[in-house]
Amino acid sequence: MAVFVEGLIGVIIFYIIILVIGLVAGRKKSSSADSQFLADRGLGLFVSSFTLSATMVGGAYISGAASEIATKGLVNTVAPIGYNIGLAIAGLVFAPKVRREGYVTIFDPLQLKFGKKMGAVLFFNELVANIFWEAAILGALGASLKSIIGLDMNVAVITSACVAVVYTFFGGLYSVAYTDVIQLIFIGVGLILALPFVFTNKAVDLSRVEGKWFGTVESEHVGGYIDTFVIVTFGGIPWQSYYQRVLACRTPSLARNATLISIIYSMGLFIPPALIGLAGASADWNATSYEGTLPLSETDWESILPMVLQYLCPTAVSVIALGAMSAAVMSSADSIILAVGSVVARNIYQNILRPNASDREIVWVFRICVVTVGALGTIIALTVQSVYGLLVLCGDLMAVAQFPQLVCALWLKVGNTYGSLMGMIVGLLMRILGGDQVLGIQAVIHYPYFDPKHNKQIFPFKIVAMLCSLATIVIVSYITHFIFKRNYLSKKFDIFNCFQDQVEKEITPDQHENSVMFSSVNNEHSSEETVKEKASDAMLDNTDL
Repeated sequence: MAVFVEGLIGVIIFYIIILVIGLVAGRKKSSSADSQFLADRGLGLFVSSFTLSATMVGGAYISGAASEIATKGLVNTVAPIGYNIGLAIAGLVFAPKVRREGYVTIFDPLQLKFGKKMGAVLFFNELVANIFWEAAILGALGASLKSIIGLDMNVAVITSACVAVVYTFFGGLYSVAYTDVIQLIFIGVGLILALPFVFTNKAVDLSRVEGKWFGTVESEHVGGYIDTFVIVTFGGIPWQSYYQRVLACRTPSLARNATLISIIYSMGLFIPPALIGLAGASADWNATSYEGTLPLSETDWESILPMVLQYLCPTAVSVIALGAMSAAVMSSADSIILAVGSVVARNIYQNILRPNASDREIVWVFRICVVTVGALGTIIALTVQSVYGLLVLCGDLMAVAQFPQLVCALWLKVGNTYGSLMGMIVGLLMRILGGDQVLGIQAVIHYPYFDPKHNKQIFPFKIVAMLCSLATIVIVSYITHFIFKRNYLSKKFDIFNCFQDQVEKEITPDQHENSVMFSSVNNEHSSEETVKEKASDAMLDNTDL
């Protein structure tokens, strides 16, 4: 009972702190959509680097790191390393260009390149992935709170979601960015504080994992290992939650620098959960107060972080560390809610359904989306047993279907709706028909070296699917451009209206509409603005807030 009371008080205090900071930060904003989505493009180096790191360092990041280190070793813990490499690529290659163009969301260039409706179609996978991601992390937090302090899971999940929804509803990115700073500090302090108590516990004997902690990759699994590593790396690049922060930075160079600094934070925050996972693997659980079945089941190993905090730390330290886990979940949940709300309000409602919508109307559509997405994630977390497999699949689809689209939209001249649609279909089919062990989907396409006994692809087929998707976009776009422009096929068959222009224009009518619509946010393209921006970059990059 004492543990429950202490833990409950600690969690309540933490939630009140986060809520107050979020609401106070939200008062900095104006009532415009630009303020809600992009914090008036006013984030400085300090806040932007913290909030960029917080988009990655969530509940799945720290719990997954501990679990993978404990069961498979460092070499097989590919997600944190892969995601950070992807973040570095995004910061050096994508972020400066996207920020320089002055978009509002990352789906703006996709709609400009492939048409407004095709851009909305491309958003569907990220929408589903975000909702499953939110549900997965809320469910994990609820299970941890129930395990450590005995708090009812329904209460834990609903309360956590409500706090994130409330400050995002009122403050938008301002609230999310400033709470991210506090949440990241909570994560670091909470987990680092637990380390001395964990490693001085008598049940922990590191000699049990001597020679095993690094892990191994069997020669027959090298193809699959490379496949996973590459897909994790490039699959983390196209997410709106990342570009929302990039687009809110004051200058392109600041966006790049903030991203690179955020990688240092992210890798630093990988170390404490990794060490906790190592301690969990080396612990004699018979020597603790753990009363479950031994040896630990696969489900237990997935929850090794909260287990170590509960059974190898004093109660007070467990409660503080639990606050760190809550912070990690909050930092992910608010990013998801904000990202989805912004894209729905901007790229679907304003660009497609109501082009003449007022700023106030767009803001309220955004707020309705914030509440809806928060509610959907909460409902799924409380009713679905496990969404982890679906989340992993959606993450794969972001790499094989979404990443090639973004590359084409930003860097290649060729590209139209036909190519985009066919590229998406090819990428999705090649990935899904390759099967999935986690979801139990049987492989329809047997790539080279397929293992029928375990329904396992040895060949790096996801990389091939990603490359084929990109190639399809380019080839189909070029072919359709050629046959319609050369009048080999009548333009009455141009069902997507890509080539109905009267002169030799390279953009579709849809794209022209969008280019006019985006002109209000692309004033940064003027030569005068560009000169001013370059001149002020050095000064702004050194501004803390």
